Amino acid sequence: MRWTHLRAASADCWRPLRLDAPVSEQSDNRQHFAVAVLSVWLVCTSPWIAMFRRVPEGAGWLDLAHVALGFVTLLFAITYTWTCTRHGRWRLYFPWTPRLFGGVARDLGGLLRGQVPAAESGGLFGFIEGLLLAALALTALSGAAWFVTQGSSDALAWREFHIYAARSMIGLLVLHVVSVSLHLLDFVRD
Repeated sequence: MRWTHLRAASADCWRPLRLDAPVSEQSDNRQHFAVAVLSVWLVCTSPWIAMFRRVPEGAGWLDLAHVALGFVTLLFAITYTWTCTRHGRWRLYFPWTPRLFGGVARDLGGLLRGQVPAAESGGLFGFIEGLLLAALALTALSGAAWFVTQGSSDALAWREFHIYAARSMIGLLVLHVVSVSLHLLDFVRD
């Protein structure tokens, strides 16, 4: 059993990071696939969504499907984020201490020298994945908040926040796909 100790900013936050924790890879892959398919579907169909202050009276199947699948995505965002960050693995995705953030800085420097950062080591690609998980959760939560406040004066503000969150998620999703592609390219070269 291999443990890696990472020191946080304060002594009470110091806990071992268990890299060999029993994580069901099959369950992780299924959740990842579901989150990816739902997110791509919601993003690709969003230009045809006609909702502003509330779900319209004669809402079409696309509007209703967007709302229903948005709530399903919210559930998956919560469970998948928990799956990815349990057993201390949150440090790979959210390097909030200077010591952990050093891996991101090293990976950025390596990119400037033409080196592809390692996967699953925290660092830059883990940080991008963490930001993507956060953007996914913010997008789903803001969509749910819009739905709950529909018809009120707050609904348009939540809608606007939902659009900004979705756009940031799209940008991070593109970065995630590029980083995965770089790893596949590096794997094929070796």
